[in-house]
Parts: sequence; C-alpha cells; structure tokens
Amino acid sequence: MIQRFIEEVKGRSLSIVLPEGKDERIIAAARRLKDEGIAEPTVLGTRDRIKAAAAAAGASLAGIHVIDPADGTELDAYAEAYAQRRNLEFNVARRVVKRPQCYAGMMVAQGDAHTMVAGVTTPTSFVIQAGMLTVGLAQGINIPSSFFLMIIPEFLGEKNKRFIYADCAVNIAPTAEELADIAMASEKSARKLLDDEPRVAMLSFSTKGSASHPHVARVTQALAIVRERDGQLKIDGEFQGDAAIVPAVAAKKVKEPSSVAGQANVLIFPDLNSGNIAYKLTQYMAGAKAIGPFLQGFSKPISDLSRGASASDIVATAAICLAQVSPGAEHVQPKQAYEGTGDQLRKLVDQVPVVSDA
Repeated sequence: MIQRFIEEVKGRSLSIVLPEGKDERIIAAARRLKDEGIAEPTVLGTRDRIKAAAAAAGASLAGIHVIDPADGTELDAYAEAYAQRRNLEFNVARRVVKRPQCYAGMMVAQGDAHTMVAGVTTPTSFVIQAGMLTVGLAQGINIPSSFFLMIIPEFLGEKNKRFIYADCAVNIAPTAEELADIAMASEKSARKLLDDEPRVAMLSFSTKGSASHPHVARVTQALAIVRERDGQLKIDGEFQGDAAIVPAVAAKKVKEPSSVAGQANVLIFPDLNSGNIAYKLTQYMAGAKAIGPFLQGFSKPISDLSRGASASDIVATAAICLAQVSPGAEHVQPKQAYEGTGDQLRKLVDQVPVVSDA
C-alpha cells in the first residue's frame, strides 16, 4: 500500500521540507526520497549538525537542499509575509520564522515546498502550533485534527479494505462543532486516499435514537452542523460501530434510507478515548496496518511523526502527505491563517495529549 502511494507521487516534481535535519533518520529518509525520485527534499538545521547527522546515517547530502533557517536566503521574505499576516513588527516575526518548524511552515505557505513532515524530535503540540501560524487552517475549519489510514487484511470478503479513523491522536473531548470539523476534514482526506467515495459515519453507543444521552446528542448535533455546511456529503449517524460498517446489521438497526449505514469507510469517533482504543484494537486483533497519525484540517498537507519513527516510516508518511497534494494546487496560498491571540493558541495546543506511540 505504501509503495502504491510512492508510485503515485513519483514524477510529479513535488517537494518536501524536513525541519529536523539534525536527526540521522531524517537524513536517511531524505536520501531515499531523492534517490528514488519520490520528492525533492529540503532539510533544515545548522550545517554542522546536518553534516554530523549525515555521517551518522552514512548518507551523502548530494542533491539534497540544505538550509540553515538562521541565514536562509528567504528568511527576510518569509518574515515580512509572516509579519503582515500576524500584524507583528518585522524583527519579532523574524525571530519566530528562524525556528526550523516555522521556517518550514512558511516554505509550505509561500509555495516553496508542497508539504512539511516533522515530529521525530519535536512535540506534536509544537508541530500543530507551527502549522496553524504559518500554513493556516482550511476554509471553514477551526481546529486541526488527525486520522489513521487503517488497512484491514480481510473484511467481509474484501481484501485490504481501507478505512479512515478519526480523531485518534489530537482532540480529547471535541464539542459538536469540533466533531463537525473533524468529520469534514476526514471526508476531504478520504477523498484523496481511498478508492471509493467517502461515506462518513458519526459513531456513538446509540443507533438512530436507540439510546438517549448528552453524549449521543453531541454526535447528532455535529451531524446537523455538517449537513448545514455541506448538504452534498455522504454522512450519517448516529451509528453504533456494527451498524456503520456491516450491511446485515444496518438492515436490522437502521429503518430509514441511508447512503452510509453498513457502507461507511470513514469512521468519526466521539472522543479520543474511543478513537485511540478502537484503532489499537483493530490493529492488533484484526492484524490491520495502522498508518499515521496524519494531521488534517490545514490548508496544505503537513504531518506529525512518532518520536520513534524509522527512516522508512518517514518516507511512508512523506509519500502519503504528497499524495494529498492536488494537481494544480502547488501555488494555492493559505485561505485562513490562525488569527487568535497567543494565549488562545496556547490553550488550544495545550490540550494535545502526549500519545507515546502517535
């Protein structure tokens, strides 16, 4: 499956920025991205540290773009763009943009890279913060979220069945409005990564009113919000898990017409407890491949990495991020940069949990 995404992006002349150039795994991944024609990699960091990482990885830096954000040729241009967006003094903006993750984000925002992948040495919360301040959120989306691409070896007679699970790594207890954002972002992610048309199920412990509880009401409110925003999406709920994905169960439990019941391939969990537990149970009890988590909701694709990610994991993540770059979208500018105060942003990213393997 990973090889399929790799083959899809080869030859598209896509570029990726990796801001953690001091880590040997990043250099090894960049070397493979370049050698296999997957993408044009740029690594950020001080030149001495990057050279040391390359030596530790036993990899040449030939053909890999190396930039020290502290004296990058585009530093002032990025700082000026950031200052205008955030209404900051130039010198303040320059100090922010000199940070590797923010410099990388500005490369993506300004069209000098198609995606950013980070996280092997950076907390998830800071990757999200850098993305919100630079790349910005997609139009109509107010929170970032995450998804896993789950590949089930055999599901109801179908081999290598793919599902999107969200949100399994970022939002702990989303409100109805936030659940709606997660659902809409996941539908867009699925549209780029699944063969079939996205069919989004809003999950709960209730199916179509079989139980009454404020937790159920939050899910149904989220569904109503999504439908109000975009009535064309194939989304339905609330569903128990079996009613969402098993046609025979849906036929018994769901009495009204539904284009999603029993056919869902995008599963929206009501909170992080259920999402994180579900993906792990699927992974180990069904022998499924869990790829991710990937960040979503941003105006351009960026992603977080596990601290324990291998060079191969980094390449796989890069390929899936690049596969989300739509043809002709190379120079699309951010539609909605984060406009809240620093305190509001810190409050938002402070809720991001430390998930040790995500």
